[in-house]
Amino acid sequence: MSGATLILLALALPLVGAIGIAVTGRWEDLREGVTLTTAGALFLTVLAIWGQVSDGKEVALTLLPLLPEVPLAFRVEPLGMIFALVASGLWIINSIYSIGYMRGNKEHAQTRFYICFAISLASTMGIAFADNMLTLFVFYEALSLATYPLVTHHGDEEAKRGGRTYIGLLMGTSIGFLLFAVLYTYGETGTLDFTPGGIMAGKIPEGVAAVLLVFYMYGIGKAALMPLHRWLPGAMVAPTPVSALLHAVAVVKAGVFSVVKVAVYIFGIDFLQTLPTSDLILGIAGFTVITASLIAIRQDNLKRRLAYSTVSQLSYVVLATFILAPLSVMAAALHIAAHAVAKITLFFAAGSIYTAAHKTEVSQLDGIGRRMPWTMGAFAVGALSMIGVPPAAGFLSKWYMLLGAHAAGQWFALAVIIASTLLNAAYFLPILHAAFLKPLSSEAQAHPHGEAPLPIVVALTMTAGLTVLLFFWSAPVVELASALAGMKP
Repeated sequence: MSGATLILLALALPLVGAIGIAVTGRWEDLREGVTLTTAGALFLTVLAIWGQVSDGKEVALTLLPLLPEVPLAFRVEPLGMIFALVASGLWIINSIYSIGYMRGNKEHAQTRFYICFAISLASTMGIAFADNMLTLFVFYEALSLATYPLVTHHGDEEAKRGGRTYIGLLMGTSIGFLLFAVLYTYGETGTLDFTPGGIMAGKIPEGVAAVLLVFYMYGIGKAALMPLHRWLPGAMVAPTPVSALLHAVAVVKAGVFSVVKVAVYIFGIDFLQTLPTSDLILGIAGFTVITASLIAIRQDNLKRRLAYSTVSQLSYVVLATFILAPLSVMAAALHIAAHAVAKITLFFAAGSIYTAAHKTEVSQLDGIGRRMPWTMGAFAVGALSMIGVPPAAGFLSKWYMLLGAHAAGQWFALAVIIASTLLNAAYFLPILHAAFLKPLSSEAQAHPHGEAPLPIVVALTMTAGLTVLLFFWSAPVVELASALAGMKP
């Protein structure tokens, strides 16, 4: 099968799956079978694309013109390959988890939930394989629209309020800032193609490019740089499977993925080194990492603590990118994968606790590790990865960030990474201490419970295993990340 056909298949499969889910919606077993089959077929397609890329083949597809010299086009490059593998692979596991969670909590509108999930994955594939900035923008907006019904799934006033913040901030920033920056770039350069080394040098004056950089970074609202981060904690009103995949993997990763793509392929790392606002973005990212970590420490609600942790962890990717060293760019790509598998594990565990014990607050977790050892064991793996403790994947990306910061003489970034690692420990280790070392509360003793339904436990065990596996079998991701940074693996 040709590379162009495989890309078209990756884009079309989730949409065909969404139709199948709609048709079979009244039969839940069949509906969920369609979901799992579609997710599996998408992952196999992405693996086939990876195989062609590994063989040195060019994998590309051009569909139709959007602007003169700017078509709706797709091309596979290393960062997009990482993103597509992560998103498609985790969709399978999240679908298993969703079966246990949605049934276990007797959620309404389950067919709509699975339909919107499939459309969201189609949008994610479009972002991952976009060959130019306008194609990426089209699918970036599609992802915001497809995930809005998921954020507002519960339909109550809190969900509607969270949804308004979500769609308002994401689309307000993308239309107000990002679209302007994209069109201005096109007007000055005549192209929006993702090009190694960038397209701006020699075509856009440094002063103008410095301003454009700020427009790009804040136009990509999904990266959650402060103060445009409020949508992410607000979106925690969604069911946990939404928080897990879309807000630990697809949506937020679309944000930082776009940041790295813009830095490497639109501006170019060498050109960024000449712009004064590159240091400004580095400083804002460092501020976001530390401030979000401090806020996370104060959150008693478990999902909100995880949400602010995500705000902080996303800015690790931005920070690493704007260290502007090959090792740090490589680390940014690695952290996209490492954070995805660890954070989805943490959200899975939070949903497992809610489903089995109906607990949502950190202060309610005393002794719960004895009742839910699989859930809290997986949570421990995810937490240690967030802190950066081996043998978990988070250690690798943080290690390369530190090496990159040291090589570039970026002592501010080095200090931020070290300080934030201590803060990560400060908001995760007390949860583990309470869960495993404190006695059960009297309320918990009066209302005994065990683990959540089996699909939930299977899913979180799988993602915890992936978090460790990625530490020991990191070579494929390191190879792709090295190619992005122009390094030999």
